[in-house]
Amino acid sequence: MSSELKHIAVLKGGVSAERDVSLHSGVAIANGLREAGYSVTEVDVAERAITLPEGTDVVFIALHGDFGEDGGVQEILDGMGVSYTGSGCASSRASFDKITTKEQLAAAGVPTPAYEVVSDGEASPLPLPVVVKPACQGSTIGIHCVRDPSEWAAACADAKLYGRALVETYVPGRELTVGVVGDVAFPVGEIIAPNAWYDYEAKYTSGKTEYVFPAELDVAVAQHCRELALATFRVMGCRGFARVDFKLPEGGEPTVLEINTIPGFTENSLLPKGAAAAGIGFAELCASIVELAVASEGDNGLV
Repeated sequence: MSSELKHIAVLKGGVSAERDVSLHSGVAIANGLREAGYSVTEVDVAERAITLPEGTDVVFIALHGDFGEDGGVQEILDGMGVSYTGSGCASSRASFDKITTKEQLAAAGVPTPAYEVVSDGEASPLPLPVVVKPACQGSTIGIHCVRDPSEWAAACADAKLYGRALVETYVPGRELTVGVVGDVAFPVGEIIAPNAWYDYEAKYTSGKTEYVFPAELDVAVAQHCRELALATFRVMGCRGFARVDFKLPEGGEPTVLEINTIPGFTENSLLPKGAAAAGIGFAELCASIVELAVASEGDNGLV
């Protein structure tokens, strides 16, 4: 811990549909930072405004979803001149929008499943099966796998409750994830969910899903995933930390599904599992993310 840093404010809760997950993440992060020697104040964010404790040195943002990952809270903190963890305003906004992410990844040659923006059409513009998802939402909220034409309308209606939506080609195969902290990609993890569908219940119900860290992969495939994770991180202009999710079709190449700039820190969360596989404990992980925020001081949050 830097001797000059004494007080960290952990922002948790928030106003999004992921509030409950964020509350759990925030408590875990705060405890990890205390173990690392920091003085910590937990701040429950209940509106789109921030009040920080006096003497705050760095803000650890543990807000998931809207007003957490979308650049909103980052813009406020930039205006306050306070250092904070994770990506800046513009990068957060772009990474949170799955359509913008797709556009930027495709332009950079990073493989990602074929997609279309959902319109008001009566049928999928892509051959079934497809995945319909809100453009700006997390924790698989509003996401549906459409295998039959009769499921299309309801899936689109639910996804569009959260704003714009996209439809992408469903990629059968193994579900993989790679955590990134700084310029380091952690070992690849595999998510083995019940019925091969990693939904909200599978994510946040203890024992529902099996996690394998490191994943049992060919060395070259694992290295390729880690390289793609770093490439995605850089293309999206991220800083600090993030998590990149993939699908690996049988006999095929890994393809990037999305990047999460403020991934979960609950007991089931994937970034801490990846760190542990790299020999990094939870408290050390939290502390290293804070130190990266300090190292980025002077960055105006435009990336």
